[in-house]
Amino acid sequence: MASTTDAEVRDSVKEYYGKRLQTVDDLQTQACVAPGRKITRPVKEAIELVHEVVASKYYGCGLVIPEKLEGMKILDLGSGSGRDCFALSKLVGPTGHVTGVDMTDEQINVAREHIGYHTKKFGYTKPNIDFVKGYIEKLTEAGLPSNNYDIIISNCVVNLSPDKRAVLQESYNVLKEGGELYFSDVYADRTLEESVRKHKVLWGECIAGALWWKELHTLASEIGFSKPYMVSVTPVPVDREDFKAVLGDAKFASVTYRLFKLPTKKCEATQVIYNGDIPGYEEEFTFDYKTKLKTNDINSVDGTIATALKSSRFCEEFDFQPPVKKSCGTSDSCVDSKPEDPFVYLEEKSKRGEAVAPPQCCPPSKCC
Repeated sequence: MASTTDAEVRDSVKEYYGKRLQTVDDLQTQACVAPGRKITRPVKEAIELVHEVVASKYYGCGLVIPEKLEGMKILDLGSGSGRDCFALSKLVGPTGHVTGVDMTDEQINVAREHIGYHTKKFGYTKPNIDFVKGYIEKLTEAGLPSNNYDIIISNCVVNLSPDKRAVLQESYNVLKEGGELYFSDVYADRTLEESVRKHKVLWGECIAGALWWKELHTLASEIGFSKPYMVSVTPVPVDREDFKAVLGDAKFASVTYRLFKLPTKKCEATQVIYNGDIPGYEEEFTFDYKTKLKTNDINSVDGTIATALKSSRFCEEFDFQPPVKKSCGTSDSCVDSKPEDPFVYLEEKSKRGEAVAPPQCCPPSKCC
């Protein structure tokens, strides 16, 4: 898109989230209220402590609260009213810090007005959270330092940006080495037609700006991230006939991915043993939808996952065994590098008779 169109998109999104939407009940599709994955008790309790006004203005499409958060420095892209930020504020504890960045005055004001409430609610002597007005494509211009954050999250916001490459590049720049981008977004099963891209309501509803899922893999590789690891997938149905007439046969899904900013030197394929010490994940650590590491079991992982675990906040949670002999199932040369198609994944689950959407873990205004 040309820069003038970019500005028009941003202005349209600002108007949609600042003026038109007052609560989640004003949404026209299910894209921004899709249920997320099952959550742990500490996360559920943190979300339930969030002020009801903040929760009522939550428009996320998944759950973007990863594992091992205490003491972490976290950035939320498109933080809105701050629901995820305040839940994370509780989970990182007084030694951690959470920053939310958003371009919408109305949403930022709601978040800032509730900092004192949550600081007192969590029993902190001083806030461990702040909110910055700025564009997620221009984090440096907003004053956010490079190589600073352990984790970046984003909840149904990247699709609202007209320049997704800039969002990913800026995220890469402000992450520490070993840092993680853990985000949920709406994706399409194809490149959308220009007529769809011009639909203002569908932009605001996280549909018209949805990226073709394959493009995420291309952008991540070009910028320097690890491959995107698919954590969870939920179908996003579009039921309104007027919207379906614009969208044609295009399908949409809410997908949670994790990407890492890895060091240049990579580990070899190896074996790891998870110690079970991460609160809420005592029995098993799920790296992605197909890599589940049971506590005290010997688990073979490829070099990229080994590097991600060893260079990130997860390093102390694993015992890294000597590299295994290169054989299929363990070596990078034998690992299928073909990107996982979230829509094929949903089709396969459906064919097996499995539910294609996790049950809601709590009421929409409070949780998923």
